[in-house]
Amino acid sequence: MSENPSISDATSDLFDVFTKNALSEHPAIVHHGHAISYRRLNELTKSLATGLGADPGVVAVQATHSPETVVGLLGVLAAGGVYLPLDPAFPLERRQAMLSAVDCRAMVGTDTGPASRPGLDLPELYPLAELSVSAPNTAPKSLSRTATPGPDDPAYILFTSGSTGRPKPVVTPRRAISAAVRALRDLFGLTAQDRVLQFASLNWDTCLEEILPTLSAGATLVLDDEAHSGSFPRFLRMVGRERITVLDLPTAFWHELVLHLTEDRLTLPDCVRLLVIGGEPASPARLADWSSLDTGRIRLVNTYGCTETTLVTHAVDLHGPRTPGPSRNWDGTTRAPIGRALPHVVQRISEQGELLIGGPGVALGYLGLPEATEARFTVLDGERWFRTGDRVSSAPDGVLTHRGRLDHEVKVRGIRVDPAEVEAHIAGHPDVCAVAVAGATVAGRSALVAYVVPRPHATVPALDADVRSYLRGRVPGHLVPSRITVVPRLVLTAGGKVDRAASHRLHASHDQVKGDLDER
Repeated sequence: MSENPSISDATSDLFDVFTKNALSEHPAIVHHGHAISYRRLNELTKSLATGLGADPGVVAVQATHSPETVVGLLGVLAAGGVYLPLDPAFPLERRQAMLSAVDCRAMVGTDTGPASRPGLDLPELYPLAELSVSAPNTAPKSLSRTATPGPDDPAYILFTSGSTGRPKPVVTPRRAISAAVRALRDLFGLTAQDRVLQFASLNWDTCLEEILPTLSAGATLVLDDEAHSGSFPRFLRMVGRERITVLDLPTAFWHELVLHLTEDRLTLPDCVRLLVIGGEPASPARLADWSSLDTGRIRLVNTYGCTETTLVTHAVDLHGPRTPGPSRNWDGTTRAPIGRALPHVVQRISEQGELLIGGPGVALGYLGLPEATEARFTVLDGERWFRTGDRVSSAPDGVLTHRGRLDHEVKVRGIRVDPAEVEAHIAGHPDVCAVAVAGATVAGRSALVAYVVPRPHATVPALDADVRSYLRGRVPGHLVPSRITVVPRLVLTAGGKVDRAASHRLHASHDQVKGDLDER
């Protein structure tokens, strides 16, 4: 471990905790009621890191809601490797594209059969099943890293939507994780007594804001399938049973939870002290509902961030004991702010109102895509900045409010999506002549809607279903539009390009989409 804290790698805080808790029986992870102590987690992580060896390069980890995935993440980082989460439920074509884009050298996971290899010749495949979370182990009592990567070396790679139809691999350095984890641990006020629910998909960076601050604070990470049962009564019973103190939920899920609580005049279990939301704008109506419930003891924190700027960059207490100044009166019409910059974040707002992010949390860029990197990462006054594409306004107290996008990207399930990527995939269908994809609000949720013009020979009545099936075999679920409508034509701009917004306005009523096009 580096003796100079200023150049410590991304997991220095985490490994410090492991060192201090190497013999501790305090639960690091609880999975369906079964506790895995810090001592045991230390042993499992060390075993995997040793097996991978020093500098293993990019290592894919089968990402599921399980302790094995957490061990995979920590083991890869401990070995000095680059973590790449890979959802085994993703279509084969998508997994192949992800692995080939990053020169993946190895994979770890619970399933090591032929079906787990997405058609690629991976030189190494490490079975996590051999690292049983309950079996005894005599591994070393402290976790020493098998490699000493520098602060600018990659920690993990996550993919964002790309306009060409290919996902863009974002490379996040270790210094970024180190800075973000410290800031989030302080923002959340985490202690060893906290129990944090792991809710987010293991493929997206939100899961890292649940996992790493929790374990670096010596707290307990809780994984339970009841969190994803689709039943709010079961979800709430699980939160109470597992004594969850911190919830980090997608804003869309929180919207539905608030409706459930409001309709039945319920509140969250007494154990909950902090609820973090993020991923898309908080509904003013749901904020009004939340503030009318018995929720004054719970901190409701709204967060903002981009994959390219590492986890969360801005946050604000919307309701609860730490709301700044007099408690806000959420009347159902006031737009919720995204907050102030966290201590490690540098920001500037352009003349067009675009938010630019600088500081140690900025990613290295898009792997193998220099033009895309140059388009979104810029150097101003000798400092490197990421252009978020988000328009913001700043209040006198420095709190920012989101005012829409400068480009056409939208948020779906809290994930940033470029409609052009979806269009590129749909255009590959042999019966599609032209396509426009737009963001819309459908049944109170942000969603994608697609309008397709058929080729002359196409079977029109079945084309929407055919396109949906075609997509499901190629892209993750969040890239499959909620509505696909076959239309005779699309609206074009004066320059001859497809006008997404105008096409949506023309055809939305025919498709019975009751919603407005997302703000631009």
